[in-house]
Amino acid sequence: MHPINLAAKLAQFDSHWDPHVVADYNDNEVMVVKFQGAFPYHLHEDTDDFFLVLEGEMVMDLDTTSHTVKAGELFIVPKGVTHRPRADHECKVLLIEPAGEPNTGDPATAAAKPRI
Repeated sequence: MHPINLAAKLAQFDSHWDPHVVADYNDNEVMVVKFQGAFPYHLHEDTDDFFLVLEGEMVMDLDTTSHTVKAGELFIVPKGVTHRPRADHECKVLLIEPAGEPNTGDPATAAAKPRI
């Protein structure tokens, strides 16, 4: 047990849409990621998707609406809902997902989740 400095973890990489695991919580992975541009539309059939904006601003596009999410705000996408996060400028985000859940909802197209 020890504190985890999220800013220090985020400083370890420059890539976008590349989640990095920083901790485990029950059967979940806690990750940090940088967003810029638009991620493809996708869904997670069996789990909700948790986003906490640490720095910057993102937009969560859903089927019929979009929501702006600012630093200090979180957004939860319910399971089975098609969504796409996007950010005009770099945005730093904390994610929580069940361990092994592909970030695209499909293992064939998912990014690796290195542990830092």
